[in-house]
Amino acid sequence: MNPFLAIDPEVEEALATGKPVVALESTIISHGMPYPKNVETALAVEAVIREQGAVPATIAIIGGKCAVGLSPEQIGHFGKAENVWKVSLRDMPYVLSKNLYGATTVAATMRIAAMAGIKIFVTGGIGGVHRGAAVSMDISADLTEMAQTNVAVVSAGVKSILDIGLTLEYLETKGIPVIVYGQDEFPSFYSRKSGFPSPFRLDTANEIALLLDTKLKLGMSGSILIANPVPAEQEIASDEMEIFIKQALAAAETKKISGKEVTPFLLKWIADHSSGESLETNIALIKNNARLGAEIAVAYSNYL
Repeated sequence: MNPFLAIDPEVEEALATGKPVVALESTIISHGMPYPKNVETALAVEAVIREQGAVPATIAIIGGKCAVGLSPEQIGHFGKAENVWKVSLRDMPYVLSKNLYGATTVAATMRIAAMAGIKIFVTGGIGGVHRGAAVSMDISADLTEMAQTNVAVVSAGVKSILDIGLTLEYLETKGIPVIVYGQDEFPSFYSRKSGFPSPFRLDTANEIALLLDTKLKLGMSGSILIANPVPAEQEIASDEMEIFIKQALAAAETKKISGKEVTPFLLKWIADHSSGESLETNIALIKNNARLGAEIAVAYSNYL
């Protein structure tokens, strides 16, 4: 047991007995949505996971520990508290050593999930290569972490504010299998389409669980990205969303937003200027991802 881990008793018991567990990030609570939608969504996502027969483990940093599994009260605190750190890998030692509250990104959540022995992680969309990265060199730590951490990631694809093509190229370079669930085109977060073909397609949770088991038994390091398209009735057409994205990027440049503040700024700008449509799509896709992630975790538990 790592001394910096604080695992919730229910999660600890599930891991010890081979029950399915699904990790969840906490930046979506502190930095991804406004209150009270953030707390309502976090609790609803945990409920979806339980309905499929798995145990949710929302991850955050509290009191110098990596908390694996939060209580409803703790989730509520992260939803309302100000000055909560957005924690990626580089921030973890600082936030832990200073006993600060930290909401974990995809990369940090993956690392902590791996430390705890959790193999399935659900998020909305992963970070990747930002548009204009040839100049800015802005590439998310999510990608480098996926290259070395043995945790499968279920998302609605790559956030459409990013350069999807370059992100897929980077994933290929790092040897990370990219699986699209149930269709032949890679999704783009708010939309089911991106214009890029799916590297691999699988149509059932059992097939994905078998692939994960095969990869781990081969001794291959790194993640698997499972791209789960947003439900058709909740998607926003990619050409419509592209208009908002370009406007949001221009606003970020004008305000000189940079670093880890870029993504939350862009997502908030788009939500504010799309009459909340993008926020509702975001909520729908994270619940959809939670359902699939729990199904995969249940199927994978048969291989333990």
